[in-house]
Amino acid sequence: MIGADFVALVVVRDGELPLGADEVAAEAGGAVLVVGTNAKVAADQLTAARTVWVAESGTVTPGALAGALAPALREVHAVVLVAAADGRDLAPRLAYALGRPLLSGANAVGPRGADVLRWGSQGLQELTPDGPFVATLQPGVRGAAAEPGAPRIVEIELTSVDAPDARSLEVTTPKAREADLAEARRVLGAGAGLVSDQAQMDLLVEVGERLGAAAGATRVVTDAGFAGHERQIGTTGVVIDPDLYIAFGVSGAAQHVGGLGAPKHVISVNTDPCCPMTAMADLGIVADAPAVLAELARRLEDSDG
Repeated sequence: MIGADFVALVVVRDGELPLGADEVAAEAGGAVLVVGTNAKVAADQLTAARTVWVAESGTVTPGALAGALAPALREVHAVVLVAAADGRDLAPRLAYALGRPLLSGANAVGPRGADVLRWGSQGLQELTPDGPFVATLQPGVRGAAAEPGAPRIVEIELTSVDAPDARSLEVTTPKAREADLAEARRVLGAGAGLVSDQAQMDLLVEVGERLGAAAGATRVVTDAGFAGHERQIGTTGVVIDPDLYIAFGVSGAAQHVGGLGAPKHVISVNTDPCCPMTAMADLGIVADAPAVLAELARRLEDSDG
């Protein structure tokens, strides 16, 4: 049914592509299977695809979806999904349904294996299974070049499969304090120049919630205990790839910048006009980061009033 040896599998909800969809498409050489609700709408938004197989599905529950996809993907040697919420849920179930290994959280995936960070992100291990496999690719790591022209669209049908699954009762938007940094479209970053106490980090989170942005931090901030290590942005933390990144008091150390992916817009707030973060920013605000954050919070509060 799927005429390719290496395929990217993208799960969509209501026609919206997950972060990293074009990256897995590029990794698989432009061969993509898009499945979910309003899959055709999502397929039209891909820029790194050459051939797109589209399968509409009334459900994106991972157990049922894995059972329905397994027959269509049985002859595909390598399947790569985005290591985002739906991809992480589906990948292990799909690997089990196909009877093949799962290479999770890879930094690069090829038709015969994947490169995966190990040992606390201190080393890169090349994994080459003896046969077919399923992998997940970290979003924001590889990037994707646009393909010339529109992709070829092939609509296919999946056979529904009943399987035990968790039921989604409600989907809510996470607060900035809890939002997954890797999937966030907007991110506020706290550096040593912002955080001298917990109150400043709390204010950043509050401003983030008003702006619909997730709150992250540099390693200095997380090591000081002002934010959890799951909020650390960098090569040894979370790799992000947002539309907007606002860095408050972030100098721009290589470890931190290496975890930024390719954000569309960067704003740096720092007293040092020559620091690496300001040098790479689209807009550099040369000012005291805590003062700017406090003024932004005040103006947002006034606008709400």
